[in-house]
Amino acid sequence: MNETATAALLAGLFGLIFGSFFNVCIYRLPYHQSVITPRSQCPHCERRIAWYDNIPLLSFALLGGRCRFCRATIAWRYLVVELATGLLFYAIVWKFGVTPETVKRLILASLLEMLFWTDLETRLLPDVLTLGGLAAALCLALAVPGTGGLRGALLGAVLLSVPLWALAKAYARLRRIEPPGLGDIKLLALLGAFLGVQEGLLALLIGSLTGSILGLGYILGTGKNPRTYALPFGSFLCVGGLIVIFFGGELVRLWMGAGM
Repeated sequence: MNETATAALLAGLFGLIFGSFFNVCIYRLPYHQSVITPRSQCPHCERRIAWYDNIPLLSFALLGGRCRFCRATIAWRYLVVELATGLLFYAIVWKFGVTPETVKRLILASLLEMLFWTDLETRLLPDVLTLGGLAAALCLALAVPGTGGLRGALLGAVLLSVPLWALAKAYARLRRIEPPGLGDIKLLALLGAFLGVQEGLLALLIGSLTGSILGLGYILGTGKNPRTYALPFGSFLCVGGLIVIFFGGELVRLWMGAGM
């Protein structure tokens, strides 16, 4: 086994552990709860969860997806997040090797995974993840200048977020309605700061197309009212960002080549 494969395997194992912590963040951050205290507990019977019932993947399997005490069903999201984080960490290190840029990709993937689930489940994109992630991206731009350094990160954040914020404000004023929340705008700033202008716009394009197709299909299939049903647009943006993490360079080259 070569060094890259070994590093990818270790990253995958660490990803399982991080995935367990991400589940805590997904559950608590939308409600401004601490992710440190109190210790994890069953949301049904409120009994504290012992460490041996918190082992990624294994505990879920041994418990049969149920609480040890009250036998209430444990949401499948806990298993999915742990497995997905492990696979994400493994795939990123396998594809890009052990470099500072890889660490940056791992941080972005972690933020996007948590934001995907918070928006999907609660229609909330916590500031601690969006604005905290934006601050982290700007700091990382100084140490890992893969997207044009700090100038490129700032430019990406501004160009992805400010025009859409202005359009949303203008639309709300024209319709005389309350302006939409700024969570998606902050998420776009985060994507722009991490990915730069080109790849950030690509993530926006992929997220918008995915949201339009899947969202329309879901609304038609379930009979939801398209005027009142709020799609988790932030979740689709996160999917776009994750795709760009892996294939952004290739897709940008195809995009630029098609435009020539």
